[in-house]
Amino acid sequence: MDKKIQSRIQKLDFLLKKMDKLHLKEAASILNISEMTIRRDLNTHKGSIVLLGGYIVRDPHLREKNNYLIFEQETKNIAEKMHIGKIAASLVEEDDIIFFDCGSTIPFIASQIDPTIKFTALCCSINTFMVLQERSNCEIILCGGNYSRNNSFFSPIQNHSIIDSICTTKSFISAAGIDPEKGVTCFDFNEAMIKQKAMKKSGQNILVFDSTKMNTVHKAYVNTLNSFDVIICDKNLPVEFGNEIPNVLN
Repeated sequence: MDKKIQSRIQKLDFLLKKMDKLHLKEAASILNISEMTIRRDLNTHKGSIVLLGGYIVRDPHLREKNNYLIFEQETKNIAEKMHIGKIAASLVEEDDIIFFDCGSTIPFIASQIDPTIKFTALCCSINTFMVLQERSNCEIILCGGNYSRNNSFFSPIQNHSIIDSICTTKSFISAAGIDPEKGVTCFDFNEAMIKQKAMKKSGQNILVFDSTKMNTVHKAYVNTLNSFDVIICDKNLPVEFGNEIPNVLN
């Protein structure tokens, strides 16, 4: 199969792990290709993904009875997250050691990393692990601890965790809230603590979030905006965030 077709099919396969169906028009917008191209791809690829009534779905005849509950995640802002993920994935380099945070945007990064690149992933969430474990060139170190079903997150049950022992080249940090005064926040205190630990050990800290998180504050403080080296969002930050902010990619 043509590599470009294979890449597009892989992206559709990943998106269908996040939702039961995807409208053809929406898929074309997310992948930035024409609807006709997707039709041709699916006609060429005789696999588990089919087009039914204008929707891209898994072939009902091949659908597994038991699916991982971990994939029943938030499905909002899929196009934005796919866009952010593509930019972030392009920053991954050969022999990188990368901390992958939890959060609904992070798997969109993992799914779009060039499969020929060899790198090591320090992973603290099941949903991202499930994406990375399919990549033969990725060595995975899975953080252990107490598992939270709310955010698919492992938090350590001891003061010392594996994150304290590994110096990463990059860290992808997600956020639930971004505010010009309150900084970066999330919902969970344990999660915030792990983000802070990971940032201290990383050579480059990369903040990823979609624009719906702007001007929002949640209870668990993570860090200031200028503590990050790079910010990746689908839109520019508003003027109220000021000029003293890291490099913003969108």
